[in-house]
Order: sequence, then structure tokens, then C-alpha cells
Amino acid sequence: MKNENYDIVIIGGGPAGIASAYAAKKHFNHVLIIERKDCLGGILEQCIHDGFGISRYNEELSGPEYARKEIAKLDNIDVALNANVYAITKDDELIKLSYYAPDGVHHIVAQKLIIATGCRERSAKEITILGTNPSGVYTAGEAQYYINIMGKLPGKRVVILGSGDIGLIMARRLTLEGAKVIGVYEIKNCPSGLERNIVQCLKDYDIPLHLSTTISSVKGRKKLTSVTTVKVDENMKHIEGSEEEIECDALIISAGLIPVNDMMKKLGLKMSPRTKGPIVDEHYMSSVPNVYCVGNALHVHNLVDDVSYTGERAATFAKDNLKERELIDVTFDEHISYVVPEVFDIKNIPPLVDFALRVKEEMKNITLKIYADEEVIFQRKYVKLLPPEMLLVKAKIKDDMKMKKIHLAIEKEDK
Repeated sequence: MKNENYDIVIIGGGPAGIASAYAAKKHFNHVLIIERKDCLGGILEQCIHDGFGISRYNEELSGPEYARKEIAKLDNIDVALNANVYAITKDDELIKLSYYAPDGVHHIVAQKLIIATGCRERSAKEITILGTNPSGVYTAGEAQYYINIMGKLPGKRVVILGSGDIGLIMARRLTLEGAKVIGVYEIKNCPSGLERNIVQCLKDYDIPLHLSTTISSVKGRKKLTSVTTVKVDENMKHIEGSEEEIECDALIISAGLIPVNDMMKKLGLKMSPRTKGPIVDEHYMSSVPNVYCVGNALHVHNLVDDVSYTGERAATFAKDNLKERELIDVTFDEHISYVVPEVFDIKNIPPLVDFALRVKEEMKNITLKIYADEEVIFQRKYVKLLPPEMLLVKAKIKDDMKMKKIHLAIEKEDK
């Protein structure tokens, strides 16, 4: 049993955690990453497709290549692998953690904490599919690990439920490996994945996308033999008589991601009903002082480059001891699903503030405006915005600006 003290501890060794550690080392002497797996990199290790690093490195990298570049930056940083945090509390100015690892139990005292635990997939149980419990039902991430890491084909006739990005990428991957992807079924009336993935993964391979359609049940005793699809109305209610049984030996579920928030609940962080992650201010600080949250643990991002960026920003802000905070709510209009940050610290305003948001529906020829009271601090026109695509904007705020509210609005152009 060991007792160790750190200036800052990062829980999670994926892209957000690695970037946090790299930036933190510039400002802190003693930095620790706690990672539950046996290596750093997180989900990147099984993402062998390209598309990573475009904004961060100005080149298209695979997931493992991106991870190697990020890990290579780490120097003189302690890393605990195969380590699981089982207790965490905050006492006055200190954060106390306990984790177990192959070399025993460790008790950690930290000045500051960054939570970078990532997100998880919705399982079949969470989306309520009736029927038996046969083998052959996977989440998209499980299928990705199965084929890319283990070298096994999950099935030869595959149905995909949900048009999330991992599901779309796996549709292409399975097709290239010789499987027949019968179709992708999406309960909403628009795709959930990025438009580029719809084109590159489905249209380029003639894989049909069925919108306003879901899977109501599965069949098979030990092994999946078929699924039943059904169309839904505008209220997502099943339309009687629209059922169709499809023979298949694999069902892959790509029904969305949820931030992993176990650590946050143990610390009593205020959580957002919109993002399912914690409520943070513009410094990525949570409702508990000196506890920060970044990456997909905060809210689900589209690009790993943006995930890494949040880690760097939070670790840089963490160098400042912001003891006095005055928080106001960040509000937005009916066209926007959510905005991060959800609160704003008006006593410690940085010169450049990040806002991440998603719109509720497809919008064309619009202008996004950010108001500090009645003054517009950001304004930009967009030809088209889509719900699956997270928008990240940066606004400059004057040092002497006194404000009582921050508001985001989308204005439609007159035809």
C-alpha cells in the first residue's frame, strides 16, 4: 500500500487524458494519469480507419497513428495502467482518490483533478428490443474491436441499427471484409452520423439507409437468425402493418454514446440533463472547485482533434487558482439542443472562450450570434448546420466587460 501526492491527477488515458497530461506538465511538477486498460490511447487503438489529426496535425491519420503521436509527447509523467479508481472524495482544498492496480492499492492526494473518462455506447437492453437473447448482437464498438483487434468477422449477413458514425464506419469495414450489410436502420427522420460518413461509408458502397425505421424484435435460440423492422411515425410510434422480417446472423447497434459519469456522481458534480455530462464553466471547471471535465466525458464530440483540444485547454486553465467564482447561466434559443459551457464565470473571464453546440434540426442560410448582455461578441453565417455535427466557435471577450447574461441565438435569413 502506497501514499502518493500529486499536483494534478487525470482519470482516463484516452485522447482527452493524454492531451491534458501533456499540457499539465508545462505548469505542474507532479502529474499522474490513471488508466483502467493496459495501455494508453483508449478507443483509438481499435479505430484503424483514417480521418484523425486533420486539424491537429494537418494530415489524415489512423486512430493508432494519432495515439502514438500523442503518447510520444508525454515525458516525466507518471502513468498507472490496469488501474481502477474505487473511491474519490474532496476534503477542503484536496482531492483524495483510491485505486487498485497490479502492484497493490494506492491512496492519492491531488490538488486538482481532470476527469477524462470518455463515453460508452447504448446497449441493446437500453433501447428495448423484444425477443430472445441470442448471440450475434453487438454494439458498434464491440464489432469494431472484434474485427480490427481480434481479426474475427462478427457475421456474414449484417443489419445495423442506428446511423451513428461508428456504425457507419463499421458498415464499410464489414463490406470490405466480405460481409453483406443488408441495411442501416435509423429511427429518426435524419441520419445521426456525419454527412461525410453517410457518403463514404454507405452511398459509396450502395448500402441502403432506411430512415424512420427501427428494429422491434430479434429471433433465434442460441444464434441470431432474423430481426423484425418496423416503420415509425413523427412521434416515433410503430406503424402497424409496416413490419418486415429480415434474415441475418449479426445485429450491430449504433444507437448513440453517453458520457461515463461514475466518478462525477461520486464527487457530487452537478450534471446536465442535456449532455448527460457535468455542468462546466468556460474553464471546463465543474460545480466542484478544481475538478475539471474534458472530452467525451463532458459531452460527445465528433472529432478526436476537438477532444484533445478540450484536454489541453482545461489543463492550461487549471494552473490558475480560481478561488472566487461568480457564475451565470448560459442561455440559448429554441433552435439549439445544447451549449457547453452551460454556466459562465464572470469574475475570471479568459480572453478567448470556447462554445460547443448542436442544432435541433437541419438549418440552412442562418447566422449564429453570441450576446454578452446586448452586445454581440460573436457572429458568423453558415450555409447549412446539421444536428449530428458539433459546432465549435471561439469568442473574444473584453477584459473590462461587465455582464449579467450570455445568450446564443440563431437567426434565419429572409428569403
